[in-house]
Amino acid sequence: MTDNKTEPSSLRHHFLVASPWLADPQFHGGVIYICEHSAEGALGLMINHPMSIHLGEILEQLDMHGGEMDLPVYSGGPVQPERGFVLHSPEQYWQNTAPVAEDVLLTTSRDVLEGIGRDEGPESFLVALGYSGWSEGQLEEELAGNAWLTCPASTDILFRTPASKRYDAVLRLMGIDLNQLSDSVGHA
Repeated sequence: MTDNKTEPSSLRHHFLVASPWLADPQFHGGVIYICEHSAEGALGLMINHPMSIHLGEILEQLDMHGGEMDLPVYSGGPVQPERGFVLHSPEQYWQNTAPVAEDVLLTTSRDVLEGIGRDEGPESFLVALGYSGWSEGQLEEELAGNAWLTCPASTDILFRTPASKRYDAVLRLMGIDLNQLSDSVGHA
């Protein structure tokens, strides 16, 4: 991951909220947490669309402890839906961990799931399958077309707000009343 200081316009550690005019139905009502954003493109995880599978089921499928865990797994996006991502608090690094922000890490290795299953994992975490990705210039083009609203991320919303309330919580963080938006909206 690149250093945010070298990318002054980077949206890393920001939320993207799908505007009502975003044409793609996969992202309708979606909140995406941006993990990486550079000149080469962007990668984020949708954090408010829980899947029908629970974390315990995934841990069982992987022959790990924690099969009783009734925690949601999120659809992070349409790209590589078989690939797992764990956003988590920074108590420790795992085999494949990258910092996103001072208080948020992203891990893609199995060892974090093993730790979670043994109740030795991070204090706060969110598990997603798949990711949302943009090629070079694509996100900027979508932002210019009013497809997304943006704001700096809040770990309180990311880790402690129920998924069903995250969209409204991010809009409140932006100071936006969805009923007052027009189709000429800019970027927050």
